[in-house]
Amino acid sequence: MQSSRHGSPWTGLGTVVAKETADHLSSARMRILEALVLLVAIYAAYMATSQIRATIGESPFLFLRLLTMTQDLLPLSLIGLLGFLIPLVAIALAFDSINGEFNRRTMSRVLAQPIYRDALLLGKFLGGLLSLSIALLSLWLLVIGLGLLRLGLPPSTEEMVRMLGFLVATIAYGGVWLALALLFSVLFRAPATAALAALGTWLLFSLFWSLITPIVTSLIAGPPEGVLGPRLEYLNTEQIIDRLAPNTLYAETALALLQPATRALGPVLLSQLQGAVLGAPLPVTQSFVLIWPQLTGLVATTILIFAIAYVLFQRQEIRA
Repeated sequence: MQSSRHGSPWTGLGTVVAKETADHLSSARMRILEALVLLVAIYAAYMATSQIRATIGESPFLFLRLLTMTQDLLPLSLIGLLGFLIPLVAIALAFDSINGEFNRRTMSRVLAQPIYRDALLLGKFLGGLLSLSIALLSLWLLVIGLGLLRLGLPPSTEEMVRMLGFLVATIAYGGVWLALALLFSVLFRAPATAALAALGTWLLFSLFWSLITPIVTSLIAGPPEGVLGPRLEYLNTEQIIDRLAPNTLYAETALALLQPATRALGPVLLSQLQGAVLGAPLPVTQSFVLIWPQLTGLVATTILIFAIAYVLFQRQEIRA
């Protein structure tokens, strides 16, 4: 026992990941959230297939339309619903992961085992991310299976690659909110305070960021209109500020992957469109090149938030 305490700082990481994943997947909280997401997603996919079957010859990307089509009764597409619900699921998984151990007075007993703080914090994050990934993979397979049954056609190779890239981007998007909830769980000892702080941040980026962005942009870059029309400096600044929100990065990634005709994300000059066939689908490799900065931004944001939580957790005093 004594020798293991002087081993690698990641000793016990696998044990923590396995325990956290098992706890999440078997908890009533996770089951309720999974049922909510699955019911909404199945309804959106079912209604989308009903519309696609009526116009089955109008698009070569039927399975991509399955994720992007909206209905009259449900004004959000499947990707819009996922962008709205995934942060809630991620926050619910992690808002009490650290402060819950303090409140149950089990933190000192856990760290008395051959488990370091490094392994404990990373294990809790990876356990939550693995649980979220399992739920999203199940949803992804369910949507594809429903499309196969309702449309009677298999997805093409390009559609599968694009949908797989969308799945990876969705997991990365969930990782941002999981790391944020973990950070607030380290900062606040009361789980209710941590949950409210995480939900407040989610509301800021989901509902109010689009209202704040023009104001901040005007303060930095000046008025949006110039003598010759819209000012390029204003548009570029607005785009940079807007992309500080993970919701924007995720929405742009989904747009480029699931709508192959998308050739640019942001302001486009006429000189950049020379030689391009407007409306023609972009090759899948070019779509991945297009969304690489957004996907990298989501991963980098997750790492940055987790690093802040790691530093704060290492500085906390833990008493028996």
